[in-house]
Amino acid sequence: MTAEALTRVGARLRDEGGLLAQALLPGEPVVPADDPGLGAVAASGPRAAADPAAYAAVVEAAYEGHLLHLGRSRILDTTDADLALLAGDRLYALGLAWLADLGDVDAVRELADVIGLRALAAASGDDELAGAAWLAGATAIGHGGSPELEAAKAAARARVPGAPGALRAAARQLGGDMAPAR
Repeated sequence: MTAEALTRVGARLRDEGGLLAQALLPGEPVVPADDPGLGAVAASGPRAAADPAAYAAVVEAAYEGHLLHLGRSRILDTTDADLALLAGDRLYALGLAWLADLGDVDAVRELADVIGLRALAAASGDDELAGAAWLAGATAIGHGGSPELEAAKAAARARVPGAPGALRAAARQLGGDMAPAR
């Protein structure tokens, strides 16, 4: 499902034209073996039932933005670091806009929370928090939120030790088998 979602993201960038269209890598998206498959997590939820492919594309677009901020990509040439950073911002915005187009305001808030927690994690070099935030966010985008998830996000913002584990536990509670413990 990840490759299909990234193909959809690439098609959107190609349609928009400009520098990002020119930076698209040729061929099919390259999905590493350790890719978390977050689009599939979101697509598996009841909130995404009407259009699972759209929810998968939303999450994969935003996650691609995250990867671009780290200087990596599955669909774009990242040799120009400035362009990679701007492309990351554009893909965050694309994910948010696609959710807004779907009329899912709650999911927009969940994705905005992921982006904020990812920025917090990046500022402190906390890869564990970033991964947990993405997993919990993708799960909430597809499955809806919970009081436990809100508490875990608050703990992460307050830099409470154990917050990544609380985010992962909330994701497992919301998504069941679709939210791995990694």
